[in-house]
Amino acid sequence: MPGHFLPQGEKVARAQASRSPTRRALLGGLTAVSLASILPRPAIAQARPKVVVIGGGFGGATAARELKRAGLDVTLVEANATYVACPFSNEVIAGLRPLEGQFFGYDAIRREGIELVQATATRIDAEARRVTLADGAQLSYDRLVLAPGIELRFDALPGYGEDAAEQMPHAWKAGSQTLLLRRQLEAMEDGGTVVISVPPNPYRCPPGPYERASLIAHFLKTRKPRSKLLVLDAKDTFSKQRLFEQGWKELYSNRLEWVGLAGGGQVTAVEPATRTLVTDFARHGAAVANVIPPQRAGRIAEIAGVADRSGWCPIDPVTFESRLRAGIHVIGDSAIAGGMPKSAFSANAQAKVCAAAVVDLLADKEPATPKLINTCYSLVAPGYGISVAGVYRPRNGLLADVEGAGGTSPLEAPRQTRELEAAYAEAWFRTITADVFG
Repeated sequence: MPGHFLPQGEKVARAQASRSPTRRALLGGLTAVSLASILPRPAIAQARPKVVVIGGGFGGATAARELKRAGLDVTLVEANATYVACPFSNEVIAGLRPLEGQFFGYDAIRREGIELVQATATRIDAEARRVTLADGAQLSYDRLVLAPGIELRFDALPGYGEDAAEQMPHAWKAGSQTLLLRRQLEAMEDGGTVVISVPPNPYRCPPGPYERASLIAHFLKTRKPRSKLLVLDAKDTFSKQRLFEQGWKELYSNRLEWVGLAGGGQVTAVEPATRTLVTDFARHGAAVANVIPPQRAGRIAEIAGVADRSGWCPIDPVTFESRLRAGIHVIGDSAIAGGMPKSAFSANAQAKVCAAAVVDLLADKEPATPKLINTCYSLVAPGYGISVAGVYRPRNGLLADVEGAGGTSPLEAPRQTRELEAAYAEAWFRTITADVFG
């Protein structure tokens, strides 16, 4: 799932290229400047306010570093010693990249003086402003930032639970599931059918399933030429649809079939023992089945009382403070961010805006109204990249698209442009992981 924010690395890659899509080149340059300039660095008198951040992904780690650099006392709570990144994990599934390339540690965060607590938060008392950890330890805070990512809803699709994921992997959280899906593809006999089930919105990384379909189709084309791929989708439209479909027609004609909601593509149940996916009109047997289930905010969001009946977290689009619990901010995939998609780029950008707002609120200042940017790259094949960019600002209580400020890759573009965008995706991933974890 390559995606979503290309600051300085993009400028370097584009300076080396002889041509580039001018709209995104300009947007990329503006992104780095605008995000770098929004965060003030006030000197805070008296005892330093205490901020606890829960979740050490692209959003949480970024927020912790920005808050620490602003002079606050910051504790980052993260259960895992190593972060496994989802962007580019589709390349791992297709055998184009080692899983180890997705691993990132927290040494640089420790060196900045951030207290890193490797533990699971089990309770949040919003009134007392206190976090309780699994071992019973407690952390007090003046402000709390939640960046818990997503939780897979194993109760939402009949027949699909955690045990079923061992037969029909979701691979929507990078790690062991990523490798399981890759091993199943490698072990499949040539001539078998791969089926991907895509959930309804919202979910993490909107174009992710279609990039996955593209790269699995590339794997089949090069390794299992008699095999085919079927995508069963609970939607009739999806992110970058025309660009993906153009690439599929060019590269994977008669090998990849997509069936949307109107055509009976919504999977209503699964039978793991036989790797069968059931829709309203048909039963589809698969040699390899990738079931991406519906999702909701990470579990701690529900525990904290910041998730509503949708399973996601309503927030103030200026400060990312919860609309349900004062003093708690929610960023990244768990937040209801209006038109801004759930992506690594978005989480990184939201973290910087949220950190600026927290600093202002602790200093009794009015936070500035932000503009946020998201850029999402996807690979249709090695060396074939496409992208979409958007600009968002608060409007009517949500983050809304700034009309005319974004755009997608040109539909009719030469292969050189697609190659450049693939290179930009690689540069983005190197840059953002260095920014967050390096």
